[in-house]
Amino acid sequence: MTLKDLNQKIASCQKCPLFKTRTQVVPGKGHPKAEIMFIGEAPGQKEDQTGEPFVGAAGKFLNEMLETINLKREDVYIANVCKCRPPNNRDPLPEEVIACWPWLLEQINLLQPKLIVTLGRHSMERFLPSFKISQIHGKALRRKIEGIHSSAKGQVFYTLYHPAAALYNGSMRETLIKDFQRIPKLIKKIKEE
Repeated sequence: MTLKDLNQKIASCQKCPLFKTRTQVVPGKGHPKAEIMFIGEAPGQKEDQTGEPFVGAAGKFLNEMLETINLKREDVYIANVCKCRPPNNRDPLPEEVIACWPWLLEQINLLQPKLIVTLGRHSMERFLPSFKISQIHGKALRRKIEGIHSSAKGQVFYTLYHPAAALYNGSMRETLIKDFQRIPKLIKKIKEE
């Protein structure tokens, strides 16, 4: 199966009530052989309208940060834990996250990224539930996660603050930019292992 095939399957999903209120599904977008996969929480209003992840103000900021490390959106893969927008941009409910989890696992397994970058607390908690984002942002952690077919050593995760939060908080913005700058060195280190 290809990512395109999987995205078509996701587009017709009705596993949770969000299918009734969405405009369209936002499965994910990017390079099918991307070394880096960014995972956010859930689509917002603009994403729901366009069917693409991270296209609002936070997406523009993400694009700017990618440019600082000589990457474009087309070089990476961007997805969300939830594939449909929760009404009024509320946090996804646990049952909505659980309904989308198999889709996200399939995406990860098809991509086989060297690095998964979690954007924000909600994304981080799916993979690293015993941590606080304030403790582990900007740190790489290798973990074995049930359902992810990674190397014997496990998948490498790198936690960042969510770009949307950084838009409204100057000190968080500086921290996020600084953490983001470490990504190329991290990829190089993973390849050398």
